[in-house]
Amino acid sequence: MFSLVSYLLSKSSVTYLSPDERRTFRLHLGYTVLDNFVMGVLALNEFVFLRSLNGSSYQLSFLFQFSVIVFIFLILIAEWLKRVRNKQKLIRLTGILTRAPLAILLFFPRSPETLSSTPLYHLVFLTLFLIYYLGNPIIFPTINLFLKSNYSHENFGKLYSHATVFGKVVMLITAFLYGFLLDYDKYAYTWVFVLVAMAGVMSTILLSQIHYNEPASDKPSGGFWKSIKDSALGMRRIMKENTPFRHFEMGFLFYGFAFMSTITVMTIFFEKQLGLNYFSVAAYKNAYNILALFMIPVFGRILGKVDPRKFAAVTFASILFYLLSLVLTFYFPKYTQIGNFKLFYSMIPFVLFHSVFAATMSLLWSIGSAYFCKPHEAGDYQSVHLFLTATRAIFAPLLGVLFYEMYGFVFTFLVGAISLLIAIIIMIWSYRREKR
Repeated sequence: MFSLVSYLLSKSSVTYLSPDERRTFRLHLGYTVLDNFVMGVLALNEFVFLRSLNGSSYQLSFLFQFSVIVFIFLILIAEWLKRVRNKQKLIRLTGILTRAPLAILLFFPRSPETLSSTPLYHLVFLTLFLIYYLGNPIIFPTINLFLKSNYSHENFGKLYSHATVFGKVVMLITAFLYGFLLDYDKYAYTWVFVLVAMAGVMSTILLSQIHYNEPASDKPSGGFWKSIKDSALGMRRIMKENTPFRHFEMGFLFYGFAFMSTITVMTIFFEKQLGLNYFSVAAYKNAYNILALFMIPVFGRILGKVDPRKFAAVTFASILFYLLSLVLTFYFPKYTQIGNFKLFYSMIPFVLFHSVFAATMSLLWSIGSAYFCKPHEAGDYQSVHLFLTATRAIFAPLLGVLFYEMYGFVFTFLVGAISLLIAIIIMIWSYRREKR
């Protein structure tokens, strides 16, 4: 790890790092590597649930839903976090309570008959991942809090990007190897998740070792519930008074419905319609993620020069076209077999458009809302954005599966495409309206 840190820093444009910054970067990089190992395994999680555990379509929608819906508690958690003095201890405890239970999957049966005979195993699987995702609203805000307290303003972006890129490489390699392994043994997830549990706990332990002293002045003076009420009223005020931001979120409403209602159905499409194996799914996902890594710097420069509503229109168009690529694949399922990999010809534009979506949305999601506010209000605006995202997660994934069960794949993907078209129109209309 020390040699890796030295290599990354020697290749960077960072001119000087204090001892605290070097120590923080080592811990940050260690956390990122372990966390992205976990993310590489989770990249195939929905496919594992569908193919190895024989889970139902509606249960699969819950699995995705849990990853987003936990942010509906963001107001409560954010106010509670402000009152926690020892955040390092909280992070360690959160890691143990939410990551360690994944090791229970080691005791799952390796028999399709046993898994199908009772819904117990499906319910346990879903519960374990609900517990896992409940840790994210605590861990995610704390990461930036710790890093901003230790990295200088000049080095923050550079060091963060070094750790992120290296972590993404680990995630991609993990997903590829995990896909190979699952094609050899589709029940390999049982012992792989023991490693995931260990990596998840270790990552939070490393994160908790980053130095952070809570400023006494940061402790809220008012009561907890009064602060919650004030936060809710503040969110309402933002949506009421900031018209461009309200339009931005209206566009995201239609985009979010399209994305959440089709992502689960897309997994079902891969398994039931295209008959993809684990490696093929990993290959398609890694292909667009690798392309996205090269695109992010380019789109990052573009986002800094244009209104985020124009940028969002491009992002929404990219997902619209990748949904239409899936419709094309449904009607023209021609492919070439390359070893264990099925290369569908109409999935090539799917990968290209998905890479644009992955690159642009990663930027738009993180900093798009900050365009509409003053710097000190960025946290409040992002909280509104996350809260509205969580509320969409209550109904969108289930509606998507309902559409699929009633009308099939093509109808579901076309409904998503129409929703995205509405989102694009809202963004362009809002931008032109303000410009006039």
